[in-house]
Parts: sequence; C-alpha cells; structure tokens
Amino acid sequence: MNKFIISCIGLLLSTAAMAQSLNPVYEQYIATYRDMAIEQQRKYQVPAAITMAQGILESAAGQSELAQKANNHFGVKCTSDWVGRTIYKDDDKEQECFRVYADVADSYEDHSLFLKRPRYQSLFALPIGDYENWALGLKQCGYATDPNYPEKLIRLIEQYDLQALTFDTLLLAIGVVS
Repeated sequence: MNKFIISCIGLLLSTAAMAQSLNPVYEQYIATYRDMAIEQQRKYQVPAAITMAQGILESAAGQSELAQKANNHFGVKCTSDWVGRTIYKDDDKEQECFRVYADVADSYEDHSLFLKRPRYQSLFALPIGDYENWALGLKQCGYATDPNYPEKLIRLIEQYDLQALTFDTLLLAIGVVS
C-alpha cells in the first residue's frame, strides 16, 4: 500500500514538474496562432505541427525583432522574385534581406507558399503526420543552417503536443470532429 501511495505521489510530482517546465510565452503563442497553422495545413498540406514549431523557433514565439518589426515569423529571407517590403539584419551574413509582411497571417501564408517551391517538394511525399522526417527534410532541403534544427523542431512538437494540431486538422477534413 505504501509503495502504491509513494508511486502515485511521484507520478503527480513528475506531472507537475513537467507542466511547470512549459514556457508560458510558447503556450500563448500556440493559443494565438494555432488556427493559422491549422488553416495552412488545410490549404497547402504543410503539417500544422511543423508550421507551429517553426513559428515558435524562428520568431522566438513572436518576440524576435523580425516578428515584431516585420511580422516575419519564419525568418523568410528575400528572394529574387520578392517584390514586397524588406528589412535588413545580420543573420548568417551581415545585413541580409528579410521579407516584411502586413500582418502575421500574411507571414503564415507566405511560409506555406515558400515550402511549395520545387526545393521543398520532397517533403510533400512524406506522410503529413511524420513530423520527424518533415523536420529532418527541412534541414536537408536547406531551410535552416542550424545543424540542430530538426531536433529543436521535434522537441517543440513533442513537448507542446503540437502533433495534435496536425491530427485535429485531418479529423476536421474528414468530418470526424467539428
């Protein structure tokens, strides 16, 4: 009986410790932008979990300079075909050109369209629920220079249960939930 009680207390304490380790800024970001990530999956088949994890990571949960000054939540740099506003800041090189968006929704939309480019097409052959290989594939396709980028995305997805966003979207699409 005592072992059972001690086990229960240990389980409660570990659950409480895990809950306390969640970053409230990240949780607020998820609550604020979850519907945008879900909408992007619905429209473009980019997994909502991946979109949300990238948004958190790339924008420091909306706190980065790019997010604050340019509504750029994904660190999307200028390309030769970009005709919108720009902002310059040091990144991998000095004074690199980044896209500026009118609002965060435009950033989410452009992120999805950016991933629909030929460079990232191999990702769309993966199952939409395979967040681990999507994360690895983003790195392999050159989305980020950080060698630990896939692991960071995977950790965010698992720690904040972002995979639920991907599956909720799939269930909505087939009419299982409303």
